[in-house]
Amino acid sequence: MALRFEVLGRFNRARAARLTLPHFTCQTPLFMPVGTQGTIKGLTTDQLEEIGCQIILGNTYHLELRPGSRLIDDLGGLHKFMNWKRALLTDSGGFQMVSLLHLADITEEGVTFQSPVDGKPMLLTPEESIHIQNNIGADIIMALDDVVKTTITGPRIEEAMYRTLRWIDRCIAAHKKPDVQNLFGIVQGGLDPVLRDICVKGLVERNLPGYAIGGLAGGEDKDSFWRVVAQCTAGLPEDKPRYVMGVGYPLDIVVCSALGADMYDCVYPTRTARFGTALVPEGVLKLKQNAMATDERPIDPTCPCMVCKKYTRAYLHCLVTKDAMGSQLLSYHNLSYMMRLSRDLHMSILEGRFPEFVRGFLRIQFPKGDVPKWVRNAMVVAGIDISECCAKCPRDAMDAPGTDIPELCPPTNNKEHIPCKR
Repeated sequence: MALRFEVLGRFNRARAARLTLPHFTCQTPLFMPVGTQGTIKGLTTDQLEEIGCQIILGNTYHLELRPGSRLIDDLGGLHKFMNWKRALLTDSGGFQMVSLLHLADITEEGVTFQSPVDGKPMLLTPEESIHIQNNIGADIIMALDDVVKTTITGPRIEEAMYRTLRWIDRCIAAHKKPDVQNLFGIVQGGLDPVLRDICVKGLVERNLPGYAIGGLAGGEDKDSFWRVVAQCTAGLPEDKPRYVMGVGYPLDIVVCSALGADMYDCVYPTRTARFGTALVPEGVLKLKQNAMATDERPIDPTCPCMVCKKYTRAYLHCLVTKDAMGSQLLSYHNLSYMMRLSRDLHMSILEGRFPEFVRGFLRIQFPKGDVPKWVRNAMVVAGIDISECCAKCPRDAMDAPGTDIPELCPPTNNKEHIPCKR
């Protein structure tokens, strides 16, 4: 295995670890921004290093379409191609079974896609997925799995789980660079605890370098979401990294870290930036709102990032959705927020103050004490007492599918945030 995973500190299920990969030594918990085609839109690799990014995620399917894995390999691999000296992770292309379902045909052999670029068919088999990822050269490569939305029920879920187990053996056999690239398996099984358990046990038997929990963040209710994460982390090895795929909301990351997960990825921080939304400790701040036009404060007075040091909300209000620089600056800030959250999670576990960190995080996001019921349920399993954060009429009504992100209404007195009334 081309990685070393050392747990440095714990609180119940939560752990802070050192993840040593061929190109970089990382601290977990960690968030990985998504650079689909070898780039985080609007940001340079120097800027990503500056804010403390440790791993970037690339997309196997899209990189194979353009510019092509063979060209990337000929030019020295994706690290050199994009001038990124730290770690890389590539997904398998399996997610496109969901995102491009209308263009995909799934069989036991693999997945045939109709290219959204030129309309030509492309067969992605487990062997081809690994071959492409071997060419790309990421530190962590993902096995091709059969992905279905968690909102789908019936025999398709079981079919996909067992196919995922069959495909992992084909991925292992096809993997030509285990000395420099780490193949992670992906736990599938929808919301069925029996199927999830079978998949966990089957993957653990293969003794892989790391494991991912897939098939979530696709519209399932939040109570089901955390229960799947808790079940899978409990069954996965203590000495291997655990990666919850597609998770990027700060609240979800705090909860999943408390349940024993280590790694996360999502387009959310950069995508929401392009719509003019900033991540702040209280939740989100929508800079398109008219009240921002005369607000001379930074996005977040507690944030040390370059954007918060140099630019006002009023200036950003002029740029968002109108000028490319607005998206760039907000993407920089939002990823800075995610990197700081990752560091805070790591240090709070390492220093033995993780419960206090979680309570502080929840008090800021839910100042009225209306912590969602699913979070309260998850914290019971995590062994963290958050009763002092939930003293005032818990908002059970918000336990519907989706996520709970407090939105900051425009300040009425230009001095303080006013949480939205729901």
